Amino acid sequence: MNIVVIVLSVLVGILISFVLGVMLHKKQISKIFDEAQEESRKLREEARKEADALKRDAIRDSKEEVRKKRANFEKEIKDRKIEIQKLENKIKQKEQNLEKKYSLMEAKEAMLDKQQVQLQEDDARYKRLIGECEKTLEQSRRTLQNIAGLSAEEAKRELIKSLEDEAKKEAATRIQEIEEQTKQEIEARAKSAISLAVQRIAGEYISESSVSVVSLPNDDMKGRIIGREGRNIRAIEQATGVDLIIDDTPEAVIVSCFNPVRRQIAKITLERLIADGRIHPARIEETASRVKKEFDGIIEEQGERAAFETGITDLHPELIKRLGQLQYRTVGTQTVLQHSIEVANMCGILAAEMKLNPRIARRCGLLHDIGQVAVEGMEGSHASIGAEICSRYDEASEVTQAIREHHAEDISTLSPYGLILHTTNMISRTRPGVRKDVLESYLRRLNDMENIVRSFSGITEAYVFQAGREIRAMVSPTGVSDEEIVTLSRDIVARIKRELSFPGQIKVTVVRESKFSDFAK
Repeated sequence: MNIVVIVLSVLVGILISFVLGVMLHKKQISKIFDEAQEESRKLREEARKEADALKRDAIRDSKEEVRKKRANFEKEIKDRKIEIQKLENKIKQKEQNLEKKYSLMEAKEAMLDKQQVQLQEDDARYKRLIGECEKTLEQSRRTLQNIAGLSAEEAKRELIKSLEDEAKKEAATRIQEIEEQTKQEIEARAKSAISLAVQRIAGEYISESSVSVVSLPNDDMKGRIIGREGRNIRAIEQATGVDLIIDDTPEAVIVSCFNPVRRQIAKITLERLIADGRIHPARIEETASRVKKEFDGIIEEQGERAAFETGITDLHPELIKRLGQLQYRTVGTQTVLQHSIEVANMCGILAAEMKLNPRIARRCGLLHDIGQVAVEGMEGSHASIGAEICSRYDEASEVTQAIREHHAEDISTLSPYGLILHTTNMISRTRPGVRKDVLESYLRRLNDMENIVRSFSGITEAYVFQAGREIRAMVSPTGVSDEEIVTLSRDIVARIKRELSFPGQIKVTVVRESKFSDFAK
């Protein structure tokens, strides 16, 4: 009995424990479920928020992309519109050009039709005139036979003679017209090419014919150059062979000497002494001696500079040295080297205008006066000496020939490069500002020109224009015929060339003019 009670008690205890365990477990499960639901709710809330954020980002990105695409599209549309507008403008311009060309062609076609009609009319008129001339000749032949009692053969000879005289007169008139027309065309083309060359090469040149100026840092330097009791200035003049002029000119000393080489050596010596600051007789002699030794290099630098300025880089070294020596020779207000550079540049321009080789032409211009540098054992004009020197150093035959010809009297036989060199040399030597002319000798030369022209029979008045470059002669219309003024102008030119010396050329114009006046009453 006790065992049953114990068993029942155990069972009841186990049952109660099981019920309590089940209830406790159910409570835990309920708690876990609630926690799971809460966590699920939080995850759903976070997922919703994240989805909203992603949605907003996606909308923003899509809007930005749409905006960019729209901007690119609008830009592309705008560029296309601009290109289309340009193409339309080009098409319109081409259409206008085509219309102009079409109008011009129509005008030319109309002109050709008109000229063709005119030619047909002229042809018919000439045929009619020829028929009338033949009839007139026949009547003249018969009249001559009746009046002079000449035979047909004799009358024919007389008629032919009269026709020959008339033909000669007409030929002289026609030749004169052709010569004038040709001269005008040649002068127009020559003036165009020459003016182009002069405009492009025109420059300013400093005249250093007998003096050079040395700048000083201050006027106190003048006293140091003079030295105690003038010993420094005497040492400079003795070492360099020049005269130093120290006057009231502020911050400047004048170096005077007729020899340009000695003057340049003295100028460089003085500049170095001033820069060094030590000016005493021993230093002066040392500096002058050093400059004299270095002067060959200075001359070579001058030649290389001239070759570089004209674009000629393959000259023989001896020719470059001789070019540098031309810097210390003068022609008018230029040095010969400056004159040569100017002539070379103008030669290149004229050669390009004449479809020749500008490089060869510039070479001719740069070397044309190289014969002015003295060469022992060579005699003749500087043109022939220059050609011989260039030939010695393997210059091209075109160059040596042009140099030999650049002072020729008869330009009709010159080579193309010789003619260009002759022309540009005369332009450079005679252009305004290059040469200085004494007023008295200048006026005397103008008066001599006028007197020579007035001395010819039939000349009523003579005038000199353009500083002696042109003479205009007025002839009496009753004393000189149109055919005779051609011969008269040539006689005047020949006498001026024979009796006067002048730079460049002189144009002689003979004018025959008739004037008649009357009054209406």
